[in-house]
Amino acid sequence: MPTFTTDSDPPPTPPIEPALEDCCQSGCNPCIFDIYQDALERYRQALQQWQARQDAGAATLPGPRRQN
Repeated sequence: MPTFTTDSDPPPTPPIEPALEDCCQSGCNPCIFDIYQDALERYRQALQQWQARQDAGAATLPGPRRQN
């Protein structure tokens, strides 16, 4: 089973939130804020998947050695 590290599996990058001025107020479909919300949802899902991979990888690492 492969071990993931943050070097080989970096966390996802969150989308950049548009400024209020970025909206043209023309009733576009989809609006830039709709696109941002979709991207934010995809980011949250990707972040959960990434965290699960990190947790699974950490579970496979050996623990500290005990000294007698």
